[in-house]
Amino acid sequence: MTSYLNTPQGRRLAYEFTAGAGPCIVFLGGLKSDMEGTKALFLQEWARARGRAFLRFDYSGHGQSDGAFEDGAIGDWAEDTQAAVSALTEGPLVVVGSSMGGWQALLLARAMPERIAGMVTVAAAPDFTEDGWWEGLDPAQRTALLQTGRVELPSDYMEPYVVTRRMIEDGRRHLVLRAPLSIPFALRMLQGTADTAVSTATALRLLDHATGPDIRLTLVRDADHRFSDAPCLDLIASALDEVS
Repeated sequence: MTSYLNTPQGRRLAYEFTAGAGPCIVFLGGLKSDMEGTKALFLQEWARARGRAFLRFDYSGHGQSDGAFEDGAIGDWAEDTQAAVSALTEGPLVVVGSSMGGWQALLLARAMPERIAGMVTVAAAPDFTEDGWWEGLDPAQRTALLQTGRVELPSDYMEPYVVTRRMIEDGRRHLVLRAPLSIPFALRMLQGTADTAVSTATALRLLDHATGPDIRLTLVRDADHRFSDAPCLDLIASALDEVS
């Protein structure tokens, strides 16, 4: 049953929490996705079957949460994540971050390192506002973004993204691949080779950049960005078993 949380920033977030044993599993979804997606629902059932605590929620401007997507930015969604975790969970966490949620998982680990017991990322997209969006704009698009405050970019998976100047500028304040990135817990990274939204080069860059005692990257031939068919879901579950 969907419940709602009012954050310290005044945003109203939709969430579902399943009570159980810890460490609590927290699912962080991707950009413009929501907590009703295939991976979120699969992991909720996986956790329930094992008596594990589980939290899924919608960032502001996503799904059933209040707000407009175009008004949000990486920092806002990081605040949402920290607010949800602080208010709704206790003790150690195992975080699963999908796409943009992978970036959010790394930001959460930087903000609350003492809470993270393990992490799984699926097609993690750290720093994509800079390395994907900004770097991919041509001069005319950059001029339009700076002058009008927004530009639309096509997506292979949904309607075009509205990219705002605030998203770019805010993203620069939350980059994780430009400074040391310590991962003192077990991290499993999953990446499909047929992913057209996040490249294997991004996964390899994160693997090379992060430092920690137990970091592994699995490349899955022909898997796309959704990473939601039965074999891929089983890989996520296996990774969760390893870091839990």
